[in-house]
Amino acid sequence: MLHWAILTTTDSPKKEVVDSLLHGPFPDELRILKNKKGGLFSGSEIAHYIDEEVRHDRKILTANTSQSLQSMSSGERKKALLSYLIASKPDYLILDNPFDNLDTNSKKALLKELLLLKSSVHIIQILSRKTDLLPFIDNIASLQNNAMEWHGSLEELAIAASKNPGEFTGALPPPLHQYSYPHKKLIELQNISVSYGTKPVLQNINWCIRPGEFWELKGKNGSGKTTILSMVTGDNPKGYGQDLYLFGHKKGSGESVWDIKKQIGYVTPALTDRFRGYHTLQNMLISGLVDSIGLYSIPTESQRNLAAKWLALLGMEHQKNNYFHELSKGEQRLIMCARAMIKHPLLLLLDEPTSDLDDRAANLVVALVNKIAQESNSTIIFASHRNEPQLQP
Repeated sequence: MLHWAILTTTDSPKKEVVDSLLHGPFPDELRILKNKKGGLFSGSEIAHYIDEEVRHDRKILTANTSQSLQSMSSGERKKALLSYLIASKPDYLILDNPFDNLDTNSKKALLKELLLLKSSVHIIQILSRKTDLLPFIDNIASLQNNAMEWHGSLEELAIAASKNPGEFTGALPPPLHQYSYPHKKLIELQNISVSYGTKPVLQNINWCIRPGEFWELKGKNGSGKTTILSMVTGDNPKGYGQDLYLFGHKKGSGESVWDIKKQIGYVTPALTDRFRGYHTLQNMLISGLVDSIGLYSIPTESQRNLAAKWLALLGMEHQKNNYFHELSKGEQRLIMCARAMIKHPLLLLLDEPTSDLDDRAANLVVALVNKIAQESNSTIIFASHRNEPQLQP
């Protein structure tokens, strides 16, 4: 059996490539797949089967279990899809970033299943991060600017992650207003426990976060990372009645959620989806000063100047009047990081900031976060299931 990998960027026309690999026309290098039966292992396929369950009550991947696909973890969903595909006896499988959103243990379990398949099924792996490359791949290609470049052997393409994460020249722009924080502790969780129904999610968690610290929060899928973050942001009502202290005040002592949120800069891939209108890059950054989705008042000259300094740092000053939705995914993530940091919040909370990015874009995000840590007083929490070797917490 022969196995291929196709390295893509966040801007690659991946859908067109997948359609071609499933239905043709096949490139010469993959003509062996012509008239063969293929299967697709991807997040979009899982989303399709979830939609079938929710809208039409068709349990395709979960026919033999009472559990819904939507209620499963990422690892469980992928296991269900792979089992379904194997049962269909394909000649080849297209694996679209198979390790995305999986913790270390789930990755190992999936890799074990794929190793069992390699002797009977052709594998085509589409990947954005070089560290995810399957160990048995024979040939590799890269998809750049809508063109496929076939490299043949792995030696013809460096597969190690780049050692240069990218650089941002110039100093980090200072905030419009400097604030002092009088307390020694920023966030403190004392014996915090959370359960949903009969399922315990957190048990006796103790965590003290001090001003200026840089934390990397890691854990397997379902370990409670999301629940902990919702405690820190004040969004989780289960924080009431517990020894949870946020910015010098015990949770429930009279502060509002907005009193908490104004101290936080927040980045998550899901937040990007809320900016679907015609927001210029300048206005996107300025909205971070007022914690709004969009800008609904005329910005001051000092606000415009500060936004210009951040765009210059990112090398995007010439794009200040471009719309956010026109940017690449990597550029959008950089803007979201700058938007969260523009006010120099007490806490910068980064929840999976490199998710769904290619190597270059992820390295740039990590480089920006490292720069923020080195040149500001903001406390940073970087939460991710993926190991980012360039990160410097």
